[in-house]
Amino acid sequence: MEKLYLEIITPERVMVRQDVDTVEAPGTAGEFGVLPGHVAFLSTLEHGEIRFIADGGVRFIATSGGFAEVLENRVTFLLDTAEFAEEVDVTRAHRAKERAEDGLKGLSLEQEEYDRFQVALMRAITRISVASKAGG
Repeated sequence: MEKLYLEIITPERVMVRQDVDTVEAPGTAGEFGVLPGHVAFLSTLEHGEIRFIADGGVRFIATSGGFAEVLENRVTFLLDTAEFAEEVDVTRAHRAKERAEDGLKGLSLEQEEYDRFQVALMRAITRISVASKAGG
């Protein structure tokens, strides 16, 4: 069976460099999946969950966004931040979620702090969700 070569890189480390069967990611225009032979494209990525299947198992990664390139059975993600499901500190993520929810209380959409707290909330929710999938 034909494979994709997946490379996932953050400013801190190279997370993945391996052959995989499929990849799914949160693109700006919506979630997308990539199989071998996929058409070439570029996309920005939103915060969310990246999934890939390799060697019969599924891996989950929480990301805050970045860029994706698909070219000739090669998928490259350049991510701002990313964590494997098993790396997420769930207690810390729950605290971040509570802080963001508290920060949003009483704020209107027009207030400068609203966007910052909204992004923090979405990131915490994503991290908690991905962490719940640790171990397959």
